[in-house]
Amino acid sequence: MSKQWATWSKATAIALAAAASCGSVMAQEKIKVGFMLPFSGTYAALGVAIENGFRMQVAEQGGKLGGREIEYFKVDDESDPAKATDNVNRLIKRDKVDVIVGTVHSGVAMAMAKAAKESGTVLIVPNAGADAVTGPMCAPNIFRSSFSNWQTAYPMGVVAAKEGKKNAMTITWKYAAGEEAVAGMKEGFEKNGGKVSKQLTLPFPNVEFQALLTEIAAAKPDAVFSFFAGAGAVKFVKDYHASGLSKTIPLYGPGFLTDGTLEAQGEAAQGMLTTLHYADELGTPRDKAFRTNYAKSYKLQPDVYAVQGYDAAQMLAVGLKAAGGDITKKDAFRTAIEKATIASPRGDFTLSKAHNPVQDIYLRKVEGKENKKIGIAVKGLADPARGCRM
Repeated sequence: MSKQWATWSKATAIALAAAASCGSVMAQEKIKVGFMLPFSGTYAALGVAIENGFRMQVAEQGGKLGGREIEYFKVDDESDPAKATDNVNRLIKRDKVDVIVGTVHSGVAMAMAKAAKESGTVLIVPNAGADAVTGPMCAPNIFRSSFSNWQTAYPMGVVAAKEGKKNAMTITWKYAAGEEAVAGMKEGFEKNGGKVSKQLTLPFPNVEFQALLTEIAAAKPDAVFSFFAGAGAVKFVKDYHASGLSKTIPLYGPGFLTDGTLEAQGEAAQGMLTTLHYADELGTPRDKAFRTNYAKSYKLQPDVYAVQGYDAAQMLAVGLKAAGGDITKKDAFRTAIEKATIASPRGDFTLSKAHNPVQDIYLRKVEGKENKKIGIAVKGLADPARGCRM
């Protein structure tokens, strides 16, 4: 054997050993997932449900995604946009997470999307419907497992108009989610012959509704559309019912008005119609298995927030598997998610070019403690992603 050959062979052996070692290290290193969710305040229960759903999907995969174990980091965003930039940078710069999962509040999500776009950190939004996240803020590393605010409200406008309602009023908190949901409902309603006569708002998270309910009673519209969620939804639905308005003026909304809130709303919510991409007891084998496992794991009934957390983990798993567990292989990671059909408890969905789910929106009716599917309001609805330049 020549000296040159021996030297080359030794160098090759060292290189191969290093590559093997690198692969081994990659397999051993954990993927860092940062939850930035509300764990206190109005939306606390929603944040918990999202985290539960995510962790359950990971557990179903044997505790690994794409062959990598998960290390979790948590930040309570308090649904406070003023603290959002500092909170998200704590995860990106201090904890150096690979993936951020969050959040619920649309104003907070906007700050998260900006930071993710600037840093290149993968962001999966498991709830906040801010239209801009998959609109002007869209980016190759930003994905959503939930909805846009327009997407869940537009169908309710279509339904209300088809039910013969001609004149509607709207009421919401004055923040991005509420205003965008109202705009979506208005578009669907007015395209189908209705007219929104007045749009009422109050500051987030104010729940003093009495003066506005008095204004609705005086105006006597055919219908009221409202956007509230969490504790705010509980209070509004109960106040609306207590005022007597529900006897003569039907209350409509996207599903957040009655999702995860029916226990507290009780009689006040009975018979209400809402539109959403999930309903209780869809009856499919996949949904039945999900609901059974969730109830067994957490001693709670799952809601749409748990589904969105679960599907965020599914999307991450698809990307990591295609990238061989290496999230730095950004093209392979992104392309796999873009091409995937996600087998969700809600029903299969794909992603639009802007990375927002293309999905069926169900018409649901409150019966007892369930939001029961009574039909499909709009099938395979894609968000228009206005302003996305990806």
